[in-house]
Amino acid sequence: MFVFTFLHMLQLPGSFSPHQSRQPQSEKVHEWSRWAEVYYGAAPSLLEGRHCCLRTRTPVLGAASVIVGYPLDTVKTRLQAGVGYRGTLHCIRTVYSRESVFGFFKGMSFPLASIAVYNSVVFGVFSNTQRLLGRHRCGEPEASPPRSLSDLLLASMVAGVVSVGLGGPVDLIKIRLQMQTQPFQEAKLSRTVALGEQPAYQGPVHCFATIVRTEGLAGLYRGASAMLLRDVPGYCLYFIPYVLLSEWITPEACASPSPCAVWLAGGVAGAISWGTATPMDVVKSRLQADGVYLNKYKGVLDCICQSYQQEGLKVFFRGITVNAVRGFPMSAAMFLGYELSLQALRGDHAVTSP
Repeated sequence: MFVFTFLHMLQLPGSFSPHQSRQPQSEKVHEWSRWAEVYYGAAPSLLEGRHCCLRTRTPVLGAASVIVGYPLDTVKTRLQAGVGYRGTLHCIRTVYSRESVFGFFKGMSFPLASIAVYNSVVFGVFSNTQRLLGRHRCGEPEASPPRSLSDLLLASMVAGVVSVGLGGPVDLIKIRLQMQTQPFQEAKLSRTVALGEQPAYQGPVHCFATIVRTEGLAGLYRGASAMLLRDVPGYCLYFIPYVLLSEWITPEACASPSPCAVWLAGGVAGAISWGTATPMDVVKSRLQADGVYLNKYKGVLDCICQSYQQEGLKVFFRGITVNAVRGFPMSAAMFLGYELSLQALRGDHAVTSP
């Protein structure tokens, strides 16, 4: 019964709507939204009114976004935490020659299995936080307050904090599986140590059990501080640019943004968010990859200091091109998927005023 209810929830309007309405919604949509809010405790829309663009996502769309971006995620992680790569193209050729095409998908099963729950919770927290802030500022519980940049900013920050709690262990296991076949450098030594043929982990479940057994439950949150410093500003530079850009490129006569506008705004927002998050993403990747065979870093500051002393300032921008390139199609597909899913579920199509 729980599984049926959860899957059914993913098919209904949840709570994310970054747009304000230029036209009133139909009574049918209002009634359905009120029912969804009562049944699920979710806001009928993030920014009441305009077209509800991102209220829900399906497991298929979540899985597609992971699969599309995962090869570049592997390349990005290898560039940031690995050694011996002269650049992006050299990394791609090396992975393919040594591990074939399957090397680009190592560790994907855990993110693939958890993406639907992760995004449902994070987007739900984001939208409900924004709704509560707006109603508190408005002072009328039943009112539909206008969009406020400060509300969006604070809601994005809360979503970033929650994302670390949910995604920290998943990200750790993913990176451990991506990096366990890589050469590494011993602490305080410059020579590269070749790995043995037997990998440290036999899969995500074995990786999870090994970390808990050797490092305790706290070990699942290795690198959480760096992830927090990455995700809190990262979500702010994800949601807010999308809202502003999609509203800017949508004509006043349109009740909702076109698929092209959603695709473009979502892609640009993803590229901005991932590109600016690269410095802390490097630190996070190194902290989480640390511990597969050696424990080189004592914390965030130690990782930053050691990385800077050994490789200079440029080390914090490793993988920035891959991050931006990967962020565009993933985010564009995600936002467009939300838009088209809601249109299909509600029978809601873009309407142009006469």
